[in-house]
Amino acid sequence: MAQKPSIPKGTRDFSPAVMLKRNYIIEVIKKAFKTFGFLPIETPSMENLSTLMGKYGEEGDRLIFKILNSGDYLKKVDANSDFEAKKMMPKISEKALRYDLTVPFARYVVQHQNDIALPFKRYQIQPVWRADRPQKGRFREFYQCDADVVGSQSLLYEVELIQLYDKVFTDLKLPSIIKFNNRKILSGIAEVIGEEDKLIDMTVAIDKLDKIGIDKVKEEMLEKGISSLAVEKLDPILNMQGDVSDKLLTMREVLADSVLGLEGVDEIQKVIDKLTVLGLESTEIDFDLTLARGLNYYTGSIFEVQAKGVQMGSIGGGGRYDDLTGIFGLKNMPGIGISFGLDRIYLVLEELGLFPSLEADFTQVLFVNFGEKEADYCLKALQKLRRAGINSELYPDAAKMKKQMNYANKKGIPYVVLVGEDEMKNDLLTIKNMADGSQSKRTVDEMVTWLASL
Repeated sequence: MAQKPSIPKGTRDFSPAVMLKRNYIIEVIKKAFKTFGFLPIETPSMENLSTLMGKYGEEGDRLIFKILNSGDYLKKVDANSDFEAKKMMPKISEKALRYDLTVPFARYVVQHQNDIALPFKRYQIQPVWRADRPQKGRFREFYQCDADVVGSQSLLYEVELIQLYDKVFTDLKLPSIIKFNNRKILSGIAEVIGEEDKLIDMTVAIDKLDKIGIDKVKEEMLEKGISSLAVEKLDPILNMQGDVSDKLLTMREVLADSVLGLEGVDEIQKVIDKLTVLGLESTEIDFDLTLARGLNYYTGSIFEVQAKGVQMGSIGGGGRYDDLTGIFGLKNMPGIGISFGLDRIYLVLEELGLFPSLEADFTQVLFVNFGEKEADYCLKALQKLRRAGINSELYPDAAKMKKQMNYANKKGIPYVVLVGEDEMKNDLLTIKNMADGSQSKRTVDEMVTWLASL
């Protein structure tokens, strides 16, 4: 019995029509990366397991796809003492598929530190893998499109990366909002309520404010061991209202006794002030205290982008990670980066009907094959069309006319060229419009000019 073809859950095949749309998004992002002075790199799909483990927190580590060692991968395992996942894993797996592009980039910077000029601005567009539960907008294999800068603490890069987001989403005609926070503010809050050791528990709870409401957030913090007095001190920020200026003013009052917290507020204020002067084309920016992504390695600014008008998770995010390269032995290497979620951006553009017409990327002209002599004539005409940038092809066999026309219809080719004895004698092409069935005769040069005008 023949095997039924299938692919792993959370992965996808992409048809030509889908790939054209994906490539459209990638080209828009890539063009923006280049415009802002970022240079491309690539890193291997697999990294040493030790490179990835411990960089994403306990939950992230569980989502890393491990690769079994080749050959007898159990030969190092002691059945009596190693029959536990944590003990067994280092002995049966030394490599893993990359979880994101940021940690491999940090590894790249350290490994190639003598070959790069600082500040180093790189972009990277490659697939990553996570052993997550597949659902809408969440896949086990997906692309990330990252832009990072290492070697500078300047807040100008916060400004630039927000402008980069604005450039891409303006070009995609996708209204969006950039949520902006700072790790120093979150650390400052934990400090002023006297719960520094509960920073992660506090921020995880606050992160759920929009989903479960203020009462449930307080309840969760109390369950995590945060004192009722500390929770009470959070009331002013949990009930915070108003625009960015109002929210930052509230944060200054709450964080009056925290030098680190006020430093975070000042950093956000400086970025907002510069962006107010420069202006953004189509992207809204907002201070969001509940934003607490990536606390395991973000040290300053934190970004998250959401699309307007559609229910979808974040379509981009990032932040400042001033000590990420320290995990590989290179201290004092500040960095900041953002990522675009290609797959989610695709879903949003599709749902909102924002993809432009991409018909020009398909085959525009099919030459019908009536035989060897006619095919040779068509090849010369075909060469002129292709040199003029017109997507065209010749049917490979002198098959029945119906079969060749069906091929054109199935591929959505708008024009078919017929060449027989009369056309070759008069150096003409008969062009059939597949939409309305009309026909016209033109020279090759006339056809090139005509198609270009369309």
